[in-house]
Amino acid sequence: MIYAAEFGGADLVMIVAILVLLVGSLLLAIAETALTRISKAKAVGLAEEGRRGSKALVELVEHPEAFLNPVLLVVLVFQLVQSALTGIVADRLLGPWGVAAGVFINVVVVFIVAEAGPKTWAVQHPETAALASAGPVLALTRFPPLRLLSRALIGLTNVILPGKGLKNGPYVSEEELLALADVAVEEAVIEERERALIESIIEFGDTIVREVMVPRPDMVTVPADFRVADVMEIIIMNGYSRLPAYGEGVDDIVGVVYAKDLLKADRDGQVDAEIAGLLRPARFVPETKRIADLLREMQAESFHMAIVVDEYGGTAGVVTLEDLIEELVGEIVDEYDREEAMVEPVAGGDVRVNARMSVDELNGLLKASLPTGDWDSVGGLMFHLLGHIPVEGETVEADGFVLRADRVQGRRINRVGIMRVGSTDDDGGDEPDGRSSSRTPIDAGVDGGRQASDRR
Repeated sequence: MIYAAEFGGADLVMIVAILVLLVGSLLLAIAETALTRISKAKAVGLAEEGRRGSKALVELVEHPEAFLNPVLLVVLVFQLVQSALTGIVADRLLGPWGVAAGVFINVVVVFIVAEAGPKTWAVQHPETAALASAGPVLALTRFPPLRLLSRALIGLTNVILPGKGLKNGPYVSEEELLALADVAVEEAVIEERERALIESIIEFGDTIVREVMVPRPDMVTVPADFRVADVMEIIIMNGYSRLPAYGEGVDDIVGVVYAKDLLKADRDGQVDAEIAGLLRPARFVPETKRIADLLREMQAESFHMAIVVDEYGGTAGVVTLEDLIEELVGEIVDEYDREEAMVEPVAGGDVRVNARMSVDELNGLLKASLPTGDWDSVGGLMFHLLGHIPVEGETVEADGFVLRADRVQGRRINRVGIMRVGSTDDDGGDEPDGRSSSRTPIDAGVDGGRQASDRR
């Protein structure tokens, strides 16, 4: 009570100023947290809904560097001035104990009232907070003295620690975007299929032609000197609308023959004519070309098939528009395709996959880390690990899994069985090295596996 008599008008003014500064810090803390958590897409969506304050919000999130620096500067000024005034008032009213009281107020009370509390609320109500604070913050950032002062201080900072600012940095990485999609699935905002489509779109830009093409051994080609009637029969048997035609060999693709041109020739009575006169120019692309670029070329230049060549100019395979679209939406099976599951379950929880399946896709399916390198497919991985052409039943271990060549035709692996280390064959027999152990099931999510067709 001794110090109560010394309380005067100046102390009252400083206490009012402290409260005003605390409220200002609280509001700016809400604005800073909310505005930095709202994406541009979300702000545009709110604007399309006609929400109040959404126009100012869109303007702020499009240029975050324009509002973030002034807001941080004002928050810093508010907190420094408030701390100084609190110390002065506490010293005048409490004497020697004022310093301790001022520290307590600034560290505990200010942290709760002006930092943790408002920021937590802004995280819980980002849209409400962002819309409510967008207008005042936009007006604050347009205040000329504040804008000039913040720019001057940032310029001084860049002289001391050179930087390029927020606008040159990525805000959302591919991993973060997929994480957001996972959260959206968990909260039933989007379906699992939509999440898979988002992932396919992201991966589409990094995929190259070699990963999606029909490889050379699976290509169906015809000699350029074949008769129209003979090629018509091949097209009918295979259900294709176009076929590559070669001269001296498969490495000498001279054009593409279309089924509709053959039909026209057949109607005109040219069944015995060679197809060389009906060929259309073939498009050639390198196997390292990105499929996103190829898709744009196919759309712009109106062609549906391209011959894939390797670095030596030889024919590596063929890629069609359907192959590219399947990378986005999954396997497209028509009435001419022989449906063979890319992934199929076997007794005991193991799986069997098509050797053409990509290692990345298998890793995603099994939650594994099978090695990747110059090879793209599971068959290529087995060739790399073994160092020779396997015989049927031969196995090799990698990353806790046993890969078994279940079907081998000539020098080519067609089907590969995948088991966890420690599992046995379907009949409960021993491992190739004589060891016997219990089976460890693989949860591969087979229902989500893509269907493979060796016919394009």
